[in-house]
Amino acid sequence: LLEGRSRVYYHFGRDADFDLKLIGWVNRVREQVRHGAQPPHEFLELGHLLHELRLFKSKEEVKLMQHAADISVQAHEAAMRAARPGIHEYELQADIERVFRANDAWPAYGSIVGAGRNACVLHYRANNARAADGDLVLIDAGAEYRGYASDITRTFPVNGRFSREQRALHDLVGAAQAAALAQARPGVAYEAGHAAAVETLTEGLLRLGLLKGKLEKNLAGGQYKRFYRHKTGHWLGLDVHDVGDYRLGGESRLLEPGMVFTIEPGLYVAADDATVDPKWRGIGIRTEDDVLVTAEGSRVLTDGLARSAEEIESFMAA
Repeated sequence: LLEGRSRVYYHFGRDADFDLKLIGWVNRVREQVRHGAQPPHEFLELGHLLHELRLFKSKEEVKLMQHAADISVQAHEAAMRAARPGIHEYELQADIERVFRANDAWPAYGSIVGAGRNACVLHYRANNARAADGDLVLIDAGAEYRGYASDITRTFPVNGRFSREQRALHDLVGAAQAAALAQARPGVAYEAGHAAAVETLTEGLLRLGLLKGKLEKNLAGGQYKRFYRHKTGHWLGLDVHDVGDYRLGGESRLLEPGMVFTIEPGLYVAADDATVDPKWRGIGIRTEDDVLVTAEGSRVLTDGLARSAEEIESFMAA
């Protein structure tokens, strides 16, 4: 099979035993060169080619991803309806995942349900605490339908009403998401969304007094990372953190129609952060939506779910 082939496409590193077998087979062909055998002289990474194919979604793939997003919206709404002071995080997780299964879908990843200070833990997994009156609940959960993932995060007050400080930070995260979404269009660098979100968050943190000094110095020094410790999104598709290069030739790649990614800014003020006013401590907020790049700009696949503080309060009061 390998003899006479000049090029072999193969994904090294996924199966070490098969990697060794392939090398052995190639060496056998090389041993026969004096008898006229022609071994392959070029190996190309198959994974990279497949990853590029996965990065651009067809119309049928978009339909499946929209359906997964719609199921996830229903699931988050179920959790908001069920929320009440004293409820356990795992009860809200159960409400969400029941909707997934009732719609022939599965969790695309381990659901995160963090109440109170647990919302400040980026990859919180325990989901076993009780939500107290006045707590925010951060839920990061998405359905997988026919192999395609969705990924939504919402943060809402368990009692249905944001405090002044909670709302101020929630509004700031919303503004950062809007700034990033404005960059989601063909021809714009992928990293422009993160830069826009970071600048918006930093401006707001300075205005609210959580950061001090000049905007430019805070951006250059990365002081915002005390409260915002992750990137603003990732590719989405067959995996929740899907494959595909973010940079080409050392530069941020440009967005193109068919790409799907998340936009998920957040703010996390540690409960023991003695450098900030106590009124801010223990507040963790993230807002995440799934975005499809189109020829005209972009479409938010998860747009059906309440997002702003006003929308969330209205939904929970209905």
